[in-house]
Amino acid sequence: MRSDSRRGAKPSGRVTRGTTNINRLRRVDRWMAHEPAIIAALTSEPRPLIVDLGYGARPDTCVEMAHRLRPVAPDLEMVGLEIDPERIVEPYDRVRFALGGFELAGLHPHLVRAFNVLRQYDEHEVAPAWAQMIAQLAPGGLIVEGTCDEIGRRCAWVLLDADGPRQLTLCWAPAHTARPSELAERLPKALIHHNVPGERIHELLATADRCWDNAAGQTVFGPRARWRQTLHLMRDAGIDVEIPRGRVVDNLLTVPWETVAVRG
Repeated sequence: MRSDSRRGAKPSGRVTRGTTNINRLRRVDRWMAHEPAIIAALTSEPRPLIVDLGYGARPDTCVEMAHRLRPVAPDLEMVGLEIDPERIVEPYDRVRFALGGFELAGLHPHLVRAFNVLRQYDEHEVAPAWAQMIAQLAPGGLIVEGTCDEIGRRCAWVLLDADGPRQLTLCWAPAHTARPSELAERLPKALIHHNVPGERIHELLATADRCWDNAAGQTVFGPRARWRQTLHLMRDAGIDVEIPRGRVVDNLLTVPWETVAVRG
């Protein structure tokens, strides 16, 4: 286990609700398993270290994450961290569980997933938490920090590297969301209070809704086909969106962080 002298330090953060559900984080896991930046980070060495921070009252989603990423990195080392000592369980299925917070228990991972953790903090606490996690990353390491609804149909996350946030992704089940702006209630804590006129995230969601309406002619082919047309219309409107190659299960909206960064 790779760590530093702070391994025995008091965990940084506070206990949150810890609610979770089996398969809740499947969408972000699917995305990580196919995202080129994540794949590069996990294949940079034979046994990459991955941390799932704040896995909650049950470790199911942590173990699921390991299963979904092993096709990318078969010999990965997976550690689930929880700040509540009562939630620490015995190792199983090649996953270890330990006490830890934003200091990451002194570990230096190549990938960190922190989901539904900072949503329960105040906005001013986000940047310090990001900085604390970033300081612990292995060279080339990445952080995926975000939130989702209770059963994982709607998700949003920020991808961070050593320089800070680099992109935002919104992800949802095509059949259970009528308009892209419905993702607003699941925005990460860094953005959720800024979905107001004059802010970039509000402009992005308004553009997504408008282009979605203009792509209504694709409805007959299903919500995925309509969303793909929406992405092309957004690009035509000047938004630097990623357009996934091939067929994808989820609707995805990924933009550079500067597209949504808070003004002022």
